[in-house]
Amino acid sequence: MSSQSFADLGVSSAVSGALAKLGFTEPFAIQKLIIGDVLAGRDVLAKSPTGSGKTLAFGVPMLDRIDANAYGRPSALVLAPTRELASQIVDELYPLAHARALKITTVYGGVGINKQERDAVNSHIVVATPGRLEDLLQRGKLKLDHVCLLVLDEADRMLDMGFRPAVDRIVAKCPRERQTLFLSATLDGEAGRVAREYTSDAVAHEIAPDVDTIAAIAHRFVAVERDDRLDQLVRELRAERELTLVFVRTKHGADRLVKRLGHQGVKAVAMHGDKSQRQRERALSQFERGEIDTLVATDVAARGIDVRDISHVINFDPPEDGDTYTHRVGRTGRAGRTGGAITFVGSENARDVQKMAGELGILSEFGQSGLLRSERNGSKPERAAAAGGGGTRVARAGGQGGGASRGRSRSARSGGGSGGGSGRGSGRRSTSR
Repeated sequence: MSSQSFADLGVSSAVSGALAKLGFTEPFAIQKLIIGDVLAGRDVLAKSPTGSGKTLAFGVPMLDRIDANAYGRPSALVLAPTRELASQIVDELYPLAHARALKITTVYGGVGINKQERDAVNSHIVVATPGRLEDLLQRGKLKLDHVCLLVLDEADRMLDMGFRPAVDRIVAKCPRERQTLFLSATLDGEAGRVAREYTSDAVAHEIAPDVDTIAAIAHRFVAVERDDRLDQLVRELRAERELTLVFVRTKHGADRLVKRLGHQGVKAVAMHGDKSQRQRERALSQFERGEIDTLVATDVAARGIDVRDISHVINFDPPEDGDTYTHRVGRTGRAGRTGGAITFVGSENARDVQKMAGELGILSEFGQSGLLRSERNGSKPERAAAAGGGGTRVARAGGQGGGASRGRSRSARSGGGSGGGSGRGSGRRSTSR
């Protein structure tokens, strides 16, 4: 039986043709689930792991829903939590928008506002971070009166970053009669409440991360104490690899680690919220081109990074929870490829990381670190202690060894969100696992 195409989902010949020229011929699971509902004009709640093709899932039908000759601009507004994600969305959708004679532009802070304002008032689609968009709205030239389609991408992250008041004010300026797409890593708690406020009779879709993201990655947990992590990181970075993304918890920690790596002869660059927009763009450009093959980043700064050749993600500082782990390692193993994820674990955080690994279904991989403890009395099971000891072992989960074999075919990829949650009870819900 022939595979389903974008045209089969109702996508126009102009956009389908543009996708084909870019090498995108068969839609991914999240795209198959969402595109039809968006084209039908329904409000949508979507939960999908990063790298699963989420940007095209909402972007492709959005482009077909917009009339290039309609009165008033912009017709569509996409809100994103970070400058990097906003830029990535526009980069991915620009050639498709061009195929339908639509103008699309980004709005974010850290750069000149006058040109952004001129571009925004003349564009069919504006992709913006909340803070800079409010700056433009206050200047009075940009209006949201004609927005017929509103997208909130990585909505949970916007809430975590304190953007709720700004988002509320922005949404209030959009017409009540509109189509809304809400994409979030979770629909529990505040994210769920906001989703219900912003949408009407929405249909919910979910792609489970344990199949689509976690299983495509070779997970390895390394038993190493805090004072020994730098030496271990240098060893990992000197092994065979392509581009590597290293995660730390703090901005200061990122800068400090780059300096310490430099003293060891390893060239790296840091990316975090205290860097200027020009510094962030330069760091990402150097990394993407391979001029510097190690990028040290904080969780927030890494949102929206969609670099093709990331073979490994290293958690220098362990993630706080399963959602953060999934977001981090989702920078590799994207859209059908495999990748490697390495997490440094010390005795002080072993119990928390073990719990997280169990929730994600990769407890056996954690066990190979030699840190696995029984839940009954906190002691190490003999098998785990003997197998892992105090060293490291490669855990295979959809990859090979400590590295990662990578596919070279072009795929419909995206820098979207991930995580757990459930759809609204009042709407229809589908789950793909």
